[in-house]
Amino acid sequence: MAIAKQSPFGLFAIDHLLSEEERMMRDVVRSYVDDRIKPEIADWFETGEIPARELAKELGELGVMGMHLEGYGCAGTSAVAYGLACLELEAGDSGIRSLVSVQGSLAMYAIYAWGSEEHKQEWLPRMAAGEAIGCFGLTEPDFGSNPSGMITNAKRDGSDWVLNGSKMWITNGNVADVAVVWAQTDDGIRGFVVPTNTPGFTANLIHKKMSLRASVTSELVFQNVRLPESAMMPNVKGLKGPLSCLNEARFGIAFGTLGAARDCLETAISYSVDRVQFDKPIAGYQLTQKKLADMTLELGKGMLLALHLGRLKDEHLLKPEQVSLGKLNNARESLAIARECRSILGGNGITLEYPIIRHMNNLESVYTYEGTNEMHTLVIGEALTGIAAYR
Repeated sequence: MAIAKQSPFGLFAIDHLLSEEERMMRDVVRSYVDDRIKPEIADWFETGEIPARELAKELGELGVMGMHLEGYGCAGTSAVAYGLACLELEAGDSGIRSLVSVQGSLAMYAIYAWGSEEHKQEWLPRMAAGEAIGCFGLTEPDFGSNPSGMITNAKRDGSDWVLNGSKMWITNGNVADVAVVWAQTDDGIRGFVVPTNTPGFTANLIHKKMSLRASVTSELVFQNVRLPESAMMPNVKGLKGPLSCLNEARFGIAFGTLGAARDCLETAISYSVDRVQFDKPIAGYQLTQKKLADMTLELGKGMLLALHLGRLKDEHLLKPEQVSLGKLNNARESLAIARECRSILGGNGITLEYPIIRHMNNLESVYTYEGTNEMHTLVIGEALTGIAAYR
């Protein structure tokens, strides 16, 4: 009797929930990842080096840089289409999705939402094309989950601003042409658009990472960085600015993590069908099938949640605590799927000949960044009870 194999998303008939345009855009990104990223990614991960500028231009040509923004050379797609692109990019590697996410949802979105028209005209078209790369300076060595305690500051000196401080774990830092930097001022937290060639700006590459190795991660240091008055983004004050950007990025992560999980699960299914022990494929054993069925359920439920959030976002109804639902659930379950898939491959699961250990290591970072698992839990808890339990 022939065995009818079904893909995990196929079992949920996910394509039935997507428009033809959304499927086409997803397939374009999937083809790019299959042809360009997957053949090279294991080597990039192993060496800890990535051709970031080359990839940025290719991704700009693909149209995914700031793709959900309107005008200034951006594609102006739906939120769901952006989410599907994130999923396919992260099926290649979390580092590739991070490159696009930081560019579009953090740096570009900050300028788009809160910058001056001069900021937008100067940076957004070049960033959409991948000709200029951006980074986003919020997290500090001692202030991650509590950004309001940031030490980095900008002080007035005549008509100029003078910026001092440091930022940590900054994706794209060493290859960025422009940094969006959040700093304390006498008027509260403000955002600044800082060209990285400004005197006093230094980016230090972070080495010895065991996660997100195919991604540029940096420390930013500001020593008396003198900026014109026009460098300050005029349209927001306080944490509303950076947190709005983080919600854009977290939305993409709710989709993106599922791409890594799907790649792990498809690899594990294929491997289990081919791997023979005790005279039959390990896919024929009940314990293996239970693992595969449970992981497929969590992957599919995560995808249904992500799509629902995307539809809400496209109707301008999405709330921050709902973004936390997506980020918390999908990062957590994707990491669990990667770990379970690793066990199915046994010893082969720890080699870069297969993608699983790479995805698993990457997801350890994704589980933490853009709001830790614990912080999103408390956001949801506050939404349910009306009581903030952060302190």
